[in-house]
Amino acid sequence: MTARIAFQGEPGAYSHQACRTARPNLEALACANFEDVIDAVREGKATEAMLPVENSTYGRVADIHRLLPDSGLHIVDEAFVRVHINLLGVPGATLADVEEAFSHLVLLPQCGSFLRKHDIRGRVSPDNARAARDVAAWGDKSKAALASELAGEIYGLDVLARHIEDHDRNTTRFLIMSRTPDMTRRADHMMTSFVFQVRNIPAALYKAMGGFATNGVNMTKLESYMIGGSFTATQFYADIEGHPEDHNVQLALDELGYFTSHIRILGTYPADPMRD
Repeated sequence: MTARIAFQGEPGAYSHQACRTARPNLEALACANFEDVIDAVREGKATEAMLPVENSTYGRVADIHRLLPDSGLHIVDEAFVRVHINLLGVPGATLADVEEAFSHLVLLPQCGSFLRKHDIRGRVSPDNARAARDVAAWGDKSKAALASELAGEIYGLDVLARHIEDHDRNTTRFLIMSRTPDMTRRADHMMTSFVFQVRNIPAALYKAMGGFATNGVNMTKLESYMIGGSFTATQFYADIEGHPEDHNVQLALDELGYFTSHIRILGTYPADPMRD
């Protein structure tokens, strides 16, 4: 079987770019939604999944943390991908020709300054790569797409303006997931992700977190979300620095166990160099 990595979106999406960057040796498989990405790995159509979890400008990616615990997959890597937005037009077009720029609703505000400066109207598209595909099909010099250079390459568009985003550090963090866990220590700087539910006792979360502070374990992320349609059933997602075999991490997780009804480690993996 061809080794593949599944991603959500159309060819040329930023998740596709992440696959090219982090797994250049794997064939990228486009999927319609996150559930299809997970199913592709579970069913053996792909060996790994590339899932975006957060963006430095817009925060958490909706639905991902809800899907991860029950996916049956394990986190084996993380990838930080710099999001560069480019104005893509049909061959022969110039910046002066462009009157409308199409892209995903989230991307349009990130280029607000550029669009206003050049009197270009932003238009919403379901996906930035879809916008590039549509612009190529229309063949109209007045219409452009806001997307990756990869999308321009795939759909035969010219880069009319490069790296036009307002924030010069806009980055998306992706998790790479597999059917098989890899708990080996592959780097000095390791990360561990897990979910947990606290027991129904006073100050349970405060007490559960105490073990990480007293044992010097750095928690880089802690988020809560409702489960089971209940306002009282809360699950927490956490990222910490370290490996479960590290003595201080062991002590912190042991203490966490006293105040929780459920803990599940989703994976341990090398920290991406961009994290530092």
